[in-house]
Amino acid sequence: MPNRYVVIMAGGRGERFWPQSRLAMPKHLLPIVGDRALLVQTIERLLPMIPAERVLIITNRQQAPAIRVLCPAIPPENIVAEPVGRDTTAAVGLALVLVRRRDPQATFAMLPADHVIHDTVAFRADLERAFGAAEREPLLVTLGIRPTEPATGFGYIQRGAARAGGESVFDVSRFVEKPTQTVAEGYLATGDYLWNAGMFFWRVPVVAEAFARHVPDVWADLGRLEAALAAGESLDAVLDTIYPALRKISVDYALIEKATNVAVIPARFDWDDVGAWPAVMRHFPADAAGNVVRGLAAVEQAEGNLVVSGADHLVAVLGVKDLIVVHTADVTLVCPKDKAQEIKALLKRCEAAELQRFL
Repeated sequence: MPNRYVVIMAGGRGERFWPQSRLAMPKHLLPIVGDRALLVQTIERLLPMIPAERVLIITNRQQAPAIRVLCPAIPPENIVAEPVGRDTTAAVGLALVLVRRRDPQATFAMLPADHVIHDTVAFRADLERAFGAAEREPLLVTLGIRPTEPATGFGYIQRGAARAGGESVFDVSRFVEKPTQTVAEGYLATGDYLWNAGMFFWRVPVVAEAFARHVPDVWADLGRLEAALAAGESLDAVLDTIYPALRKISVDYALIEKATNVAVIPARFDWDDVGAWPAVMRHFPADAAGNVVRGLAAVEQAEGNLVVSGADHLVAVLGVKDLIVVHTADVTLVCPKDKAQEIKALLKRCEAAELQRFL
């Protein structure tokens, strides 16, 4: 049985959760849902089945110090900081190099840091199924989430025929981008489509072959990176030299959508990527008027609002409906719930106005 590793991608900025989420302390390092940081919750789901020394975290240099404090169970050398973000193909390639140096025949998973999953037992069982499928055959395996609504914010996976000998393992017919509402309703009606949650499982030789076949330029740069490490150069120095030149492209575009050996397993666990502030409301009790309050707040003649504050500042809302109100020590955000996806645009305006200290 090959050694199993998990590599957690934890370098995002979580911009849609501004102003709580900042570059140095983003969404996955905050208790957005639950009483511990989302990254800590992710690690806790893994540690009973994957030893801490085989859990790696790929982050950036702004966040690495906070991650080392939040995640003391993970060996410091397993927390790897990218000097610049180069999208998920570079992150997967770096993970491949690091895992292959430890075990050239290992199987490893790439998992996001910031998903909310409550059914830990089902999650671990699905990880076992996905690892097993990747170890039985030369496959790139992904876990697909059974859709609960015709969401337009996710990519979709169309499952094909069931694979022989695998428990609920299906070929992938195609990947499709974020659809329109009408198209998403059609996908939901067929029952053949799953949400793409960005969870992948593969053996080192299998994903290495995919890199060599589909992105030979990136593969060549990864070879240079691996050779420099083998020659004794420090990881930070090698990353500073080579990483910024890696082509910036999503692993979905670079590998997953091009490969013909991709399989999907429908997940059995609950899942929420908690992509923007309104999603938080699904995880906390609301008052009789549908308001969800986190922190110190007074709400009167108001309905359907999310109010987030600290313990030492009162936020009072009166006579308003369907708002997001988030107060931090230096920023207060007020916006309609249906504009929550546009917070990124607001941050660009702040950046243009030289307000980077608030980002």
